[in-house]
Amino acid sequence: MRHSVEVAAESVYEAAAVGISMLRQDGWADALALGSQLEVQVREPAVVHTVSVKQIQRWCDGVAVSPDEVLKRRRVKELLRK
Repeated sequence: MRHSVEVAAESVYEAAAVGISMLRQDGWADALALGSQLEVQVREPAVVHTVSVKQIQRWCDGVAVSPDEVLKRRRVKELLRK
């Protein structure tokens, strides 16, 4: 089964988390498991990334190297909780 949403984001992880959040709001992504694969397609320039929910969580829990990155990781973590 495949669902898709269009989002605006600053990183692959943020895009994936925003997508998960939007799908959950619409009732489509309640049963996402840690191993669920998400395809993230960057429109300009066109690039496609595949990440798992577990990879996003691992990135959120990783060590940030700057205050800006701390904020980005926190935002993505909050999106995953919605």
